[in-house]
Amino acid sequence: MNKIKLLILTVLAAIGSANAQNVTTPYSMYGYGILGDRATSMQRQMGSVGYAMNSGRQINVMNPASYASIDSLTFLFDIGADVSMLWQKEGDVREHSTGGGLDYITMQFPICKYMGGSIGLLPYSSVGYAFGKDVSHGAMQNQGSGGINQAYIGVAGKYAGFSLGVNFYYSFGNIINDVYSTPSSTGQTLFEHVMQVRDWDINFGLQYTAKLSRTESVTAGVTFAPKKSIHGNTWATIQETTKESEADTVASMKMNGNYYTPMSWGAGISYKHERSSKWMVEADVTFQQWSKAKYSPLYETGKPENMVFEGMQFNNRTRYAVGGEYVPKIRGNYLERMAYRAGVYYNNDYLNVRGNKLREYGVTAGFGFNTPEGKTMINLGLEWKHRQAYPTALITENYFNITLGVNVNELWFFQRRIK
Repeated sequence: MNKIKLLILTVLAAIGSANAQNVTTPYSMYGYGILGDRATSMQRQMGSVGYAMNSGRQINVMNPASYASIDSLTFLFDIGADVSMLWQKEGDVREHSTGGGLDYITMQFPICKYMGGSIGLLPYSSVGYAFGKDVSHGAMQNQGSGGINQAYIGVAGKYAGFSLGVNFYYSFGNIINDVYSTPSSTGQTLFEHVMQVRDWDINFGLQYTAKLSRTESVTAGVTFAPKKSIHGNTWATIQETTKESEADTVASMKMNGNYYTPMSWGAGISYKHERSSKWMVEADVTFQQWSKAKYSPLYETGKPENMVFEGMQFNNRTRYAVGGEYVPKIRGNYLERMAYRAGVYYNNDYLNVRGNKLREYGVTAGFGFNTPEGKTMINLGLEWKHRQAYPTALITENYFNITLGVNVNELWFFQRRIK
């Protein structure tokens, strides 16, 4: 019980100080920034698949129905971080940057023989950029930071091969977009747009597992999240940074009824074989109807063009991923008991930048290292990702990400007898 209290306090402390993982890309200045997929380090090594995954030894937030697969004695705790190296190219200009930090923190626990639950903290979107340009009679710099985090609690139950689950999310965070206007004469003006989100969300999941034999099984999974309005506030201010004066609010409005998250669904199918060796392969598809998600503009006339935060035109987001895991020998030597993982994915993103659609694709790989006691696993992953707009390329980006996750597996609910 003391261990449970300690981990709950750890999650609460993380929530209290959380700021969504920042990326470093000018594309994140649009909409809500770069979206995440609620994948753990282990899942990212397999292309971020998970809708049909139901391992009782790894947490799967992508489909809450998977929580029911945990046995009645096990407690899981998973924490992940990553480091990103980014190479950007715009025309003949090339830049390189790095970033990273805490990615997620989750835990999973049994409720009874046929039910399991999970709580944790995940990034929903990330914003991070800084660039500038010379304009007539001066210079202009753009920079942004922040993002949206999601604290969640989920529960699932199973019966006759079916598992049904639900996640409840509390979304919070600030997205800040700044424009500094510096005339060649004197002074500097800051135009700032802030989006403050304080909202809730929900996601449903369903899985069905069919046993083909004693060693083979197939699992199908689906998830669904309804379209809903975002609660929060958004405002724009102007301030002379060279003077000791407070910022003046020039526009503001409530987000409810003006900003929305889309109707979303995901589907996947996996095949698992487990005998002396173990391997699993899964294919997923994700659809988010962002074209029907309202994103209202916050206008302030008579200001620089960059100050007019125009309404975005979103595309429907579709993502395809395939990934797998292989363990050569369940009871072999250390290298044979390691998990070897790989995956690929292709994503048509939701952002539309001046009439250009954004797309990305990537290749992933990784390893699961067993600790000496055999149940806790350290997941180390590598990812290469390419992002580019089309038909006009705009900025071309190549990422190399290193992910690290520690998945703690404990028999916390086992009562030992004293003889």
